[in-house]
Amino acid sequence: MPQPLARRRAAAAVLTAALLVPLAACGGGGGTDDGTDAASKGAGSAPKAELTVLAAASLTDAFRVAGAAYEKSHPGTRITFSFAGSQELVSQVRQGAPADVLVTADTRSMDGVKGETGTPAVIAKNRLVIVTGEGNPKKVDALDDLGDPKLKVVLAAPEVPAGKYSEKILDARKITVKPVSQEPSVRAVLSKVELGEADAGLVYRTDAASTPDKVDAVTIPDAQNAIAEYPAATLKDSRHAEAAAAFVSWLSGPEGQKILRDAGFQKP
Repeated sequence: MPQPLARRRAAAAVLTAALLVPLAACGGGGGTDDGTDAASKGAGSAPKAELTVLAAASLTDAFRVAGAAYEKSHPGTRITFSFAGSQELVSQVRQGAPADVLVTADTRSMDGVKGETGTPAVIAKNRLVIVTGEGNPKKVDALDDLGDPKLKVVLAAPEVPAGKYSEKILDARKITVKPVSQEPSVRAVLSKVELGEADAGLVYRTDAASTPDKVDAVTIPDAQNAIAEYPAATLKDSRHAEAAAAFVSWLSGPEGQKILRDAGFQKP
């Protein structure tokens, strides 16, 4: 028999808490409990609230900047991020984790919880690159090189969006890769290469750009690549529906889009 909703949410909250990455409030003023209280709104501003945003791991750096910028321009609003592989975020939503916004690295993951969200909006796109150790010591120049059995390759797991995109482009060229590991997020793939535990891996262009002093990135031609889309949506169980919608809208607006472009994401 299914667990009562309250118990389900309590259990999910414990799982989610370990992943939450809070941002210090900018501009003073703490959030309020009720994000839709008209008395808490400033003139012409979004309602004040404490928002929890579940976001794909590859958005970590860009969203930390975005969150700080949003808090600064919306005094009284605080944003807490939970970064993980999209499949993990979807699992949290299904378990009733208390959150306000979901942003995944593919439309398929978002579609898997369409009954739990508002209408998604694609806020950014991305592409894969081959990431290698600094200086590219193994001289990896193209996708075909990943099929070399002597090369230690790490990939995202098949259920992770980056893993799905990787499988798609490798299969299209009939390249057989036996990865030394399959990781739960694209950031975990990047970490394996940074630490020298793998010679190469497939990550998003923005991930490779986040640590240019530790890894090299090998461009994959567009004709051989896959385009990753990042949809954002409010969660129907959000206690701060209006504030959550305002943040999603902001991500699609000029300031949010500039931050995403500066981080290397492509236009939606």
